Amino acid sequence: MKTQVAIVGAGPAGLLLGHLLRAEGIDCVVVERASPEYVLGRIRAGVLERVTMDLMARLGLDSRMKSEGLLHDGFNLADGDKLIHINLADLRGRRVLVYGQTEITRDLMDAAEERGLEVIYEAAEVALHDIESENPRLSYSKDGTRHRIDARFVCGCDGFHGPSRKAVPDSVGKSFERVYPFGWLGILADVPPCHDELIYANHERGFALASMRSKSRSRYYIDVPLSEKVEDWPDDRIWDELAIRLGPEAARKMTRGPSIEKSIAPLRSFVFEPMHYGSLFLAGDAAHIVPPTGAKGLNLAASDVQYLSEALIEYFKKNDSNGIASYSEKALARVWKSERFSWSLTRLMHRFPDDGPFERRMQVAELDYIANSGAAQTSIAENYVGLPV
Repeated sequence: MKTQVAIVGAGPAGLLLGHLLRAEGIDCVVVERASPEYVLGRIRAGVLERVTMDLMARLGLDSRMKSEGLLHDGFNLADGDKLIHINLADLRGRRVLVYGQTEITRDLMDAAEERGLEVIYEAAEVALHDIESENPRLSYSKDGTRHRIDARFVCGCDGFHGPSRKAVPDSVGKSFERVYPFGWLGILADVPPCHDELIYANHERGFALASMRSKSRSRYYIDVPLSEKVEDWPDDRIWDELAIRLGPEAARKMTRGPSIEKSIAPLRSFVFEPMHYGSLFLAGDAAHIVPPTGAKGLNLAASDVQYLSEALIEYFKKNDSNGIASYSEKALARVWKSERFSWSLTRLMHRFPDDGPFERRMQVAELDYIANSGAAQTSIAENYVGLPV
């Protein structure tokens, strides 16, 4: 098979890129190691910035997002009984949308066949070849046969564990990483949220987050040591812990119910440079990971895809290679700013095992400063709604 762009990974980044390229008449194929059901079973992010909303609108795939998504004017930081409201709408004139990553993926997946986007699922043993040349290719196995895709460019949207980033020589690539000493235990339940907006809580027993997917489906998290196992946390224990950490007001409004999904996710900050080598481009989690505290993972993938799609469209339609030459530098500038925000918010709202009284006093001082400073709240709001693309 021959195409102009071969995309590895059919998560939201790969599908979004594929749709944007097909909308401009550029040939592309998406290769995904898992089944469609497995891809849709990944429970991920749920807060969308303007960049993600705008790209879905550009494709005309935002009707369900607009009808089912929840627009939020702000969010809350809690420390003990104190609730600090960050009013995004007043401070920045913008809002965020609560709409699950699974739903974005479903919308993109459902439109693929109709719009001529070929997606090959259950492609095993995906490998990249000759990416340093102008004639890269992919190979994969399916139905007992080895297949080959020749392309002008390969785009790795295959996540942290995919083969694309690993294809970049060690002599070229450089990784920056911070692994956190805790994970997030998440529970999804078909119960109404305890608050109209998200609550990020810093409690002496640990971090908690009250989030949602809809008016009838809630998503909650607590941080736990990496040694903990999901089996150690029956639903009642999680609800009890959430009621303590989120505070009495949230506890009073909390509706308990059986979990429909429960898992522990490790947290890390990670950046790989460069995001372009030879004929290979990296986008989304293949190039960077952020802790979920700042709601940046999916939105960073979307901004990568916006930069990359524009660069590839310019190359194929205008014979202009300036965009592809500057893609890595441009994307990384936004990535590092989002990494900074996610790291700082994680540091502010979690109790780290090695922290002592000094670090706690710094958190208290910072939260007090935020509560009483319009400038501090504006800075947080600017980053939360998303920096300019």
